[in-house]
Amino acid sequence: MTFLQHFLGKPPSDPRATAIEIIPRAFYVAEHSDPAKQRFAFGYDIKITNHGAHKVQLVDRHWQIDQGNGCIHDVRGVGVIGEQPHLPPGASHQYQSGAIIETAAGRMWGSYGFVDEHGDAFRVEIPLFHLVAPSDYRPLH
Repeated sequence: MTFLQHFLGKPPSDPRATAIEIIPRAFYVAEHSDPAKQRFAFGYDIKITNHGAHKVQLVDRHWQIDQGNGCIHDVRGVGVIGEQPHLPPGASHQYQSGAIIETAAGRMWGSYGFVDEHGDAFRVEIPLFHLVAPSDYRPLH
C-alpha cells in the first residue's frame, strides 16, 4: 500500500476484484407500489461476470439502500437470492431481486464477498445505481 493510499484510506486494487464485472439495471414496479402510502417498489437485474483466469464463488452481499429521505438501510446476507454461485473463468451469473423505498427516488450500492479457488476471501464493489419512479409519481417542487 502506498503512502497516499494509506492516507486516503483506499486499499490497493485487488486483481481478483478487478476481474469481476457487475452490471446493475433497476426498474420501477408499479403493481407493487403505493405512492399514497410512500411505498415505491423497484426491481433490479444484476449480471456478474468473471473475466479472471480462476474460478470464484460469490458467498455474501452487503447493500446500502438510500431511501431518498435521509435514511440508508444496511442489508447483509449470505449469497444472492438463496444461492452462492460458482463462476468459472468467462462465466456469468444473472439474478433479479427488488427493494421497496419510501420515496420516488433513491439509490443502491454495496459489495459482494467472494472466495477464490484457494479459499481466500475478497470483496467486489457493486456500482451505485438509481431507483427512480416515472415522473407521474414524483412531486414537482
